[in-house]
Amino acid sequence: MDQSMRFALGSIVIGIAVFVLKYFAYVLTGSIAFYSDALETSINIASACAAAGALYLARKPADQNHPYGHYKAEYFAAVLEGVLIVLAAVLILHKAYLGFTQPYALEVNVQGIGLNILSSVINCVWAIALTRIGKAHRSPALQADARHIMTDVYTSVGVVLGIIGVWATGWQMFDPILAGIVAVNIMWSGWKLMRESVGGLMDEAAPEDEQEAIRGLISKFGDGALEAHDLRTRHAGHVTFIDFHLVVPGEMSVLDAHEICDRIEEGIGEKMPGARVTIHVEPENHAKHSGIVVL
Repeated sequence: MDQSMRFALGSIVIGIAVFVLKYFAYVLTGSIAFYSDALETSINIASACAAAGALYLARKPADQNHPYGHYKAEYFAAVLEGVLIVLAAVLILHKAYLGFTQPYALEVNVQGIGLNILSSVINCVWAIALTRIGKAHRSPALQADARHIMTDVYTSVGVVLGIIGVWATGWQMFDPILAGIVAVNIMWSGWKLMRESVGGLMDEAAPEDEQEAIRGLISKFGDGALEAHDLRTRHAGHVTFIDFHLVVPGEMSVLDAHEICDRIEEGIGEKMPGARVTIHVEPENHAKHSGIVVL
């Protein structure tokens, strides 16, 4: 089991522990804001399960039906997480509406607030660690999970401040108002997550700085070629797919051209582990005199 999978499974355990803490905070206080916070954490558990499943599927080797691998499974998990986040926001809004129409008693309980603060500290530490691992392994599923958990931390901090506000002012309606604000924030977070994940499914190009680095590597390791053009990139989970046309002198042998391609692939692979490079070799009369000039 690799490190990213261990962290994905760890998110499930952490999510369950944090949910228990937040639910007891809600039981002790009767706060709708605490209820909304606990509900969001239950969505964390579901999304962590989806992320673990996606990581397992994404790491399966290519087969006859999936010759390019299963890397995009992580994006599906991230989209699902975004949908679940929006669903949680809708449920919280419904609960907040009931709080306005059906007044209730709110008990400001120090133990309940303490449990919520403890859960926030656990979430914050885990989100930071998950972000680091997600970036190191270039995992959309882990990074999406980390952003969701960090949003949960911000939500919890706002909820605690709101409960303290109710205690200080005695205005009970502050609790459902805060729950509504939390729901809107969660919904926005879910929308951004879905938008980013759909971009991955639609084969968006790698960021411009990454493309510039690829151009530099082609130029550096392409000695013997004349130019490279029609560079195309896309991300699929933790893998970057790269393809381009490489122009070589017309009299160059296939063996020599192949050696240049091998050198470029190895150079890119050293700087970008996991990259999949496809090179189409062309004679010099196909040169476009644009794109990447080989030094």
